[in-house]
Amino acid sequence: MKLAVAGVNHRTAPVEIRERLAISGDSLPSALARLREQTGMGEGLILSTCNRVEVAVTLEDSADAAACLARFLPPGEEMRGHLFLHEGREAIRHLFRVASSLDSMILGEPQILGQLKQAYQTAKEQGTVNGLLDTVLTSAFSVAKRVRNETEIGENAVSVSYAAVELAREIFGSLADSKVLLIGAGKMSELSARHLHRNGAKHIYVTNRTYQRAVDVAQLFGGWIIDYSTFKQSLPHADIIIASSGATGYILTKEDVRLALQARRNKPIFVIDIAVPRNIDPEVNKLDNAFLYDIDDLQAVVQRNLKERAGAAAQAERIVDEEVLRLEERLKVREAGPAIVGLQAALERVRAGEVERFRSKLGPLRPEQEEALEALTRGIINKIAHGPIAEIRRQVAAPETLPVIDSIKRVFKL
Repeated sequence: MKLAVAGVNHRTAPVEIRERLAISGDSLPSALARLREQTGMGEGLILSTCNRVEVAVTLEDSADAAACLARFLPPGEEMRGHLFLHEGREAIRHLFRVASSLDSMILGEPQILGQLKQAYQTAKEQGTVNGLLDTVLTSAFSVAKRVRNETEIGENAVSVSYAAVELAREIFGSLADSKVLLIGAGKMSELSARHLHRNGAKHIYVTNRTYQRAVDVAQLFGGWIIDYSTFKQSLPHADIIIASSGATGYILTKEDVRLALQARRNKPIFVIDIAVPRNIDPEVNKLDNAFLYDIDDLQAVVQRNLKERAGAAAQAERIVDEEVLRLEERLKVREAGPAIVGLQAALERVRAGEVERFRSKLGPLRPEQEEALEALTRGIINKIAHGPIAEIRRQVAAPETLPVIDSIKRVFKL
């Protein structure tokens, strides 16, 4: 059997192409069943996310991977140039890179590994992963774990909303007791609040000019609503303030924050201004124990972290290369044993068949003659088999394997 991976992802196709091929979780079992029905297919896995729709399969050695997969992912004129196909080593490398988040839109993001594991679990439940592909996928999970443990590819924020969380943790340490005030309930402040909530912040207060929007956002976190006309009275109770109001002028001045700090007895206050135009007077940064970051500050953090992740990615790519070679060696050893046994069995069948066919022409044989005949024919077969078996063993130890095993299997119809 041989391995192939085909499909589209964010690098090869725009969203309108990807969404046409997308397969929902409910449809996945039936899609796997259709995949297995394709001629020449062995195992199969389907990974469908917002950024990729990819199919990993094992195929009979004689099968045309492009033709087989085209029947499941019909190219069509509109798909031309968007579908990719990897076979053999490159298919293994691709799956390792996907699992390790080296092929993700956001380098190092952790979600893709969970999505791949879920796709694997579904395929296992449907019985479409049970051999070579199973070995490759479980190896991919191990490679992803090694990349996470040995590099910093998953460290540091690479989104504005999560950068705010990292900065808050630098100031407060644990966020469990921190009180968060959202001024304005826009998408960016909601994302920041989501990250803060996931990282331990349990006390989230929301104020917004439109009351219903404040209600909708507060319900996401089990938060509380503060009337927009009186929110400044709550500033002394807020450890973290996220401002994303649509106001055209400053809604918080230096004096507002100074009074809040005074009421807090100078306990630090962290202010994130992600509004454009800005909601908070930049002079706030001149106050002791006031830490103000605007959208440009957060973007600078993100860019710095992206550069650090890019450096970690180079180390991760080396790990992937090492693990691809390691798996290839394991697969060669695993394939060599059955090939040798199969060759010996095939030649023995030929020997035994020919001896039986000519036995009647030899007349009665004494026991010592029988033994001599067996020794003679077995010796011939062993000499014929020696060359191919020696070459199979040599190829297993070689860093770059020629398709010798496949050739021997075809020649002897193993």
